Amino acid sequence: MENRSLFKKIFGGKQEPSQASSYQLINSPSATFYQWNLSLFDSDIARSALRPVAESIGKLKAKHIAGEGSGLRVNPTPWIKEILERPNPYMSMQDFLVKMTYQRETTANAFAYVKRDPITLNPVEIYPIPYSGIELVEVGEFVFVKFRFRNGQKMTVPYEDCIHLRKDFNDHDFFGDDGAVPIKNIMDVITTTDQGVVIAIKNSAVIKWIMKFQQTIRPEDQQKQIDMFVENYLSISKGSGVAAADPRYDLTQVDEKNYVPNPSLMEKYVQRLYSFFGVNDAIIQNKATDDQWNAFYESRLEPIAIQFSNAFTWAFFSKAKRATGNKIIFDSSILAYLSMGAKLQLLAMVDRGAMTPNEWREALNLGPIEGGDKPIRRLDTALVANDPAAGNVGGKINE
Repeated sequence: MENRSLFKKIFGGKQEPSQASSYQLINSPSATFYQWNLSLFDSDIARSALRPVAESIGKLKAKHIAGEGSGLRVNPTPWIKEILERPNPYMSMQDFLVKMTYQRETTANAFAYVKRDPITLNPVEIYPIPYSGIELVEVGEFVFVKFRFRNGQKMTVPYEDCIHLRKDFNDHDFFGDDGAVPIKNIMDVITTTDQGVVIAIKNSAVIKWIMKFQQTIRPEDQQKQIDMFVENYLSISKGSGVAAADPRYDLTQVDEKNYVPNPSLMEKYVQRLYSFFGVNDAIIQNKATDDQWNAFYESRLEPIAIQFSNAFTWAFFSKAKRATGNKIIFDSSILAYLSMGAKLQLLAMVDRGAMTPNEWREALNLGPIEGGDKPIRRLDTALVANDPAAGNVGGKINE
């Protein structure tokens, strides 16, 4: 029941009491942020540019790293591992990462609420917040965030209990800069162009004629002849496709010349939108080479992965625990983006002990095998002869 109550509170439902009783606007020129009311998801071009980023971030693997050096351990705490796999009862970590990335890319500010255990203060659940407006308030030395939702509900939580991802963090002390202004002109041109093409197609489907009568007749007779022509020859249900010659009038079809935007001009605006989101045709259409995917990972995906790692580390661990090497990382092997041919060539790394068999199988999207976590080495890759540093003199290894 408690989970459902929190879910209703964040996504719509009965409002629970606020955690602060008095508020004071924070010392900033603007402590309020509103989402851009133009949804980029309404454009197929914009959504296709966003999808590769969000879906690729969704493949990141969250890991708890504890200790350093020889004492390093991966996912040693069961409850942290559970949250990193399923942050709340309603979504997996993949769903969470995709949703947060979409919000970051479209609004420059993605927020998630960290629900904590009242006794240990450890995180127990994490919920992305689909806000419509945000206001920062200050109570003494503490900063709170007041969220407004589309259904009119509000929720106030401490800023330290929020995971906040920012994009284009420049002018404001807390918020990333909204991309509505630089992208508005591009979206207006693309939308207007699409509408113009639709109108041109609709207009081209309408047949217009000039009926020139050979003699003067009454207006009502003219309209009668026009109606008969339309009924007999232009009606879909009655038109036979054959028109009889009538000496009483001449027919001239009007040649419609609708304006259609220059395809090269349209393509330039599409490429400007792609550049704004850091993608290209090869990434969107899944035709990227190994080098293109590596560049995409380093320039677009890795910075977001670092943001997630930093935000989760600060939300999960105190200063003392961070000092002992506790952190959350979101990693995705760059090998996952290589072509199948390049992945097969990594077999040489396995033969020389640089990779374990299971690491290689993971790059091939295959499951682990028993004993595959131990490095192996081919017998013909022994130590170099006459190498004192390796303890091998005269072709024999010194014991």
